[in-house]
Amino acid sequence: MKKFLALILALVMALSLMACNNQKTPANDNTNPDAIADEMTSKDGKYEIAFVTDVGQLKDKSFNQGTYDGVKLFAAANEKSYKYYQPANGAEATDDDRYEAMKAAVENGAKVVVCAGFMQGNALAKAAAEFTDVMFVFIDGWSLGKDNVAGIVFHEEQCGYLAGYAAVMDGYTKLGFCGGGGGTNDACCRYGYGYVQGAEAAAAAKGVKVEMNYTWQYGASFQPSAELQALASGWYENGTEVIFSCGGSIFDSITAAASANDAAVIGVDVDQSFSSETVITSALKGIGQAAQMALTAAYDGTFVEKFGGANCANLGAAEGAVGLPTATWSLKNWSVDDYNAMFKQIVDGTIAIDADFSKLASTEHVTLNVI
Repeated sequence: MKKFLALILALVMALSLMACNNQKTPANDNTNPDAIADEMTSKDGKYEIAFVTDVGQLKDKSFNQGTYDGVKLFAAANEKSYKYYQPANGAEATDDDRYEAMKAAVENGAKVVVCAGFMQGNALAKAAAEFTDVMFVFIDGWSLGKDNVAGIVFHEEQCGYLAGYAAVMDGYTKLGFCGGGGGTNDACCRYGYGYVQGAEAAAAAKGVKVEMNYTWQYGASFQPSAELQALASGWYENGTEVIFSCGGSIFDSITAAASANDAAVIGVDVDQSFSSETVITSALKGIGQAAQMALTAAYDGTFVEKFGGANCANLGAAEGAVGLPTATWSLKNWSVDDYNAMFKQIVDGTIAIDADFSKLASTEHVTLNVI
């Protein structure tokens, strides 16, 4: 496992560079996920690497897309056939819908199935027990106690902390947080709780007070909506300066509201600055890189050793798996050097960040308005 985490570190050091993947590149560039087709035609009609999406769109500019980018990069580099599957019924997908997507992947020849999102848990447990010769990768999941399942989770509270700290250090004191999953998504909850802790630390350092609107309202489906855009617009019109958008395609609603109000947004999962000029930074986690590493283990014969049974990779700053993008840095009052120094303090434990989001509450310098 330690060797695996060292490899994760080496890959995720490229987070900021990978964020540049929207720039034009040759059509045959297998180092740029945007240059690799989302759909391919296999000569034998079989696809040995499968990706099963979370709720929301494949091209959500966030969780689904970031994870699938890792799948495509691995498949292209290793000349493997690949295909993505979206469970039926979209945002209303059931465990049966997710299982059927996994079953279809196996029937179409999948040797490895990468599943995105905590909602896959029940369906994945059923599929893994039935298709024991297939390896499953559970991104944002947990150990299912099976040798053919790789559970991978992240310390989102750490990059959420960095995002909150960066925003306040850059001069913002009217913050917002819009989370997906209706408050039931642990990853989003950790992002938000870390964001509050980072804002508190920066506010204390500067001797200022911060106000933060905080909500899961309209974010349960991870989908953009007129209602969510109206909510965000109302916040901006009443003084909110920057909103942390944490929930897949709800990003589109938040950035639309920000654009209309000349305001700012913090992205999530991947560097979203290429998607909107309103983005000042993004809370990153190495979802695509983690997918690549698990796929590598599946094909080099070390999958069970690294992930089998009760093993679960829990990745954070110490593994280089979370952070902020430095290649597209746009903050004016907090430098990359300052960021790197803080990152080292998180790695060595000088700065401890709580992951228990049940403790979410106003702090000495941050007043929360939970909606």
